[in-house]
Amino acid sequence: MKANRSSNISRRTFLKGTALAASSEFAAPTIIPRHVLGSPTAPGANDQILVGIIGMGMRGDQLVMNVPKSGRVAAVCDADLRRTTAAIKKHGADWPVYQDYRKLIERKDLDAVMVATVDHHHVLASMLACQAGKDVYCEKPLGLYVREGRALVQAARKYERVVQTGTQQRTMEMDQFACEFVRDGGIGDIRAVECVNFKSAIPIPAEGLPVQPIPDGVDWDLWQGQAPVHPFNIELFQHWSEMNGRWWGNWREYANSQVTGMGSHAYDMVQYALGMDQTGPVEFWPVDGEDGTSGPLARVDFRYANGVEVRLSFPDREPRRGPQLGAVFTGSKCKIEINRNKFTTNPPDFIKHPPDPKLAKKWEGDGYVAKGHVENWFDCIRSREKPNADVEIGHRSASICHLITITRMLGRRLKWDPEKEIFPGDDEANALLDRPRRKGWELPGLS
Repeated sequence: MKANRSSNISRRTFLKGTALAASSEFAAPTIIPRHVLGSPTAPGANDQILVGIIGMGMRGDQLVMNVPKSGRVAAVCDADLRRTTAAIKKHGADWPVYQDYRKLIERKDLDAVMVATVDHHHVLASMLACQAGKDVYCEKPLGLYVREGRALVQAARKYERVVQTGTQQRTMEMDQFACEFVRDGGIGDIRAVECVNFKSAIPIPAEGLPVQPIPDGVDWDLWQGQAPVHPFNIELFQHWSEMNGRWWGNWREYANSQVTGMGSHAYDMVQYALGMDQTGPVEFWPVDGEDGTSGPLARVDFRYANGVEVRLSFPDREPRRGPQLGAVFTGSKCKIEINRNKFTTNPPDFIKHPPDPKLAKKWEGDGYVAKGHVENWFDCIRSREKPNADVEIGHRSASICHLITITRMLGRRLKWDPEKEIFPGDDEANALLDRPRRKGWELPGLS
């Protein structure tokens, strides 16, 4: 659906540029919002930052409510036009609507985009936005596979974009305090770390799922994007909240199930607390489960170069145990459990001067769960500083999820080089760091 540019375009300043290259190679940024130019032409304190939202499902609709007053939604996009119609009606807006995010990204009046698509579109949409001179807020996980995530980091750096990963616990004061307390030696030497053993996705069966009619308003080919073509079935398309667990995240072609859906938050807390934001583990291995579970629920543990081991010992099934969005750290002085927006210690009074509990309350309630995190991104758009969940941080945490899945797929111990991001001397494992992409959906080059 073609949309007209906002009438606000006349108030914006742009640099001379060429049209966006139609080939798979990056051209120089063609659309330079004012904030790229820096003071005095960067947005002022009272000048709104215009954003487009890509993906108007449940999360995209929530992000609308998280845009601060210093910003304004100026366009929306979804391959399912029923979602954009519903969002416009709900919010009483008159946003221009797009079905193809590549068209939305071409808009010259947008400063930034928020990417809340299904997982397999996260990186391409974000890279194209970086190329077009736009800053990016990308929901987790940051990438469907390891090399895709690294490509986004490279694009963000090449085009000097502010890219925030949607792991909002990085901005929650309780999580910041607890992770930094562990990182700075507050609980002593780390003796054990325990997390939930989140499940991975499975491939779509070779025989496929029963063919169903494509709903009106849905561009199924567009939605599939880089993934192999499959006939439409509602289980390949709908979100888990709409299908009682039968959702697109179950399928490896589109996502990696809860190991990235929840693990992107939980393992991110491990990275933060251990001071590993710029690196990662060095070894992964499968562990026999208590009930002999294998496949997407096979337990995997991993180790960092400093000797700290992370045990995925809590089950991702009923009865659930352990922090679903964090980890338990056992130190020589204290044990601390870090979860979303809260932490507890054993002994309970170990921390003498904890943060004010009121800080946690501002993250509660519908629409508030990411507001401070989005505000941090907006602040960094103006300052050009790295945000709390910078693209490198998001990529490193997502990579742990992907490496857990690869360990499950191969069923053996794997050595990992987090600096080169390869399995040294292991061609079979290295082949799983990348994926083929459908023609027309290739990642732009970085030459």
